[in-house]
Amino acid sequence: MPITDFLEKNAKLYPNDIALVEINPDKKPSHPITWREYSLIESAPGGKYRREMSWREFDIKANRFANLLLTRGVKKGDKVAVLLMNCLEWLPIYFGILKTGALAVPMNYRYTAEEIKYCLDLADVSVLVFGPEFIGRVEQIRDEISFVKHLFYVGSDVPSFADCYDELVTYCSSVAPAIDVRDEDLGAIYFSSGTTGFPKAILHYHSALVSSCITEQNHHGQTRDDIFLCIPPLYHTGAKMHWFGSLISGSKAIILRGVSPEWILRTVSDEGATIVWLLVPWAQDILDSIERGDINISDYNTAQWRLMHIGAQPVPPSLIRRWKTVFPNHQYDTNYGLSESIGPGCVHLGVENIEKVGSIGKPGYLWQAKVVGDNGKEVKGDEVGELLVKGPGVMKCYYKNPEATEEVLKNGWLYTGDMARVDEDGFIWLVDRKKDVIITGGENIYPVQIEDFLRAHAKIKDVAVIGIPDNRLGEIAAAIISVKDDTECSEQEINEYCSALPRYKRPRKIIFADVPRNPTGKIEKPKLREMYCGGRLVEEQITR
Repeated sequence: MPITDFLEKNAKLYPNDIALVEINPDKKPSHPITWREYSLIESAPGGKYRREMSWREFDIKANRFANLLLTRGVKKGDKVAVLLMNCLEWLPIYFGILKTGALAVPMNYRYTAEEIKYCLDLADVSVLVFGPEFIGRVEQIRDEISFVKHLFYVGSDVPSFADCYDELVTYCSSVAPAIDVRDEDLGAIYFSSGTTGFPKAILHYHSALVSSCITEQNHHGQTRDDIFLCIPPLYHTGAKMHWFGSLISGSKAIILRGVSPEWILRTVSDEGATIVWLLVPWAQDILDSIERGDINISDYNTAQWRLMHIGAQPVPPSLIRRWKTVFPNHQYDTNYGLSESIGPGCVHLGVENIEKVGSIGKPGYLWQAKVVGDNGKEVKGDEVGELLVKGPGVMKCYYKNPEATEEVLKNGWLYTGDMARVDEDGFIWLVDRKKDVIITGGENIYPVQIEDFLRAHAKIKDVAVIGIPDNRLGEIAAAIISVKDDTECSEQEINEYCSALPRYKRPRKIIFADVPRNPTGKIEKPKLREMYCGGRLVEEQITR
């Protein structure tokens, strides 16, 4: 059964129950008010904007968008991109795409205009759905993306070059289109990084989407009584695939557009959230705020909160020890995964294994995993090798990139590029990564992009970017810069130059030093890591 069947089942069984709630602190909506929507002013300083949608409304909205796409000539196998901030429209649009038999193509909202154009072209996208935050970026490239036949805009003040989503779906049928969608059909394209830092398009079957629902619900036991608080961006496989546990159990989810400790705790309290997935910085900020006395935890109702889990980046065990001190009754879990494995869960710690914090766990439900050496044979004892996973969520391929596919897919096994060891109890521990990708606050940074940018500076002779440990973000980007002879350059000058980069890509640390290269001219990054972070990416890392 395709994943859309879960939505239709919930719409029939629980038509009037709330499926999704959007909470947008201190901000009024930028689009016409639809469905059951209202403003709660009294419950928080400055007010908060709240919208909600039932399972029946969710399904109707998905059907309307599916039928809109069909009127525009979208057919099975076409690609429809979603470029939206988290909002109540996101998931109905995603499911509407799937109901047509087209492929959903979620896009990172941090992409620059050039990256948006690159990904649209790479994935052969014919329709783009975007929101108000992206008007400037889309307008900048619209003459270069003529292959995108239709642009749908979600929000008010519709730009002249796009059609109004909110208006058009109103006139479309609310009946599900008669499209035969099967598990073996292609369902989605997600983006990952290539070795040069440019994204690769990851192609997944509908069966992979369904498997992520089943794996997530098995790991965290979502029931009809659970309420999931979703904070990370929905374009990530992580956020959406954890929400899939709510989809399969027919339970409510809250989409929070805000990451401050106060708003996370207030939402848990006001909405009765029972499961919260956090990134390391958010968990750390909550604990710091409580310990500083900025937040009095007794002001919030958290008794129903049963599970906190973290993923997407290395998690210091010391953080979990602190968390359990403040929230002793919480279950804790971590999940390891990649976009190539349809997100989290291919390796899973399990709430019952708290004594193994520091490990990413064992193969997840329906998954296999092993650690192999360069000879392809499984390592023994505490030997380090590359982590391989195999299961129903492994991608079909990198779209239009057979060479890259052959490098990571062999006999059904996905080569993750992560180095790991297996302890005497069968738990997997990450050691390092083959790739140089830096994970900061759950987001990937590709050093080559920053290096290429910095090399254009008139005073820079050579540059290397590496990740160094950071207690809050997991890792931060550090730029080791070699200045041209007889030239002086300051840290302030480099920081000002880097202001042209997106904020999350700017180096957080500038080091003026020689950049070591080997005889073939390659930067010796292992040597740099040894010099500046003791050869380790981050102390006691336990997840990607």
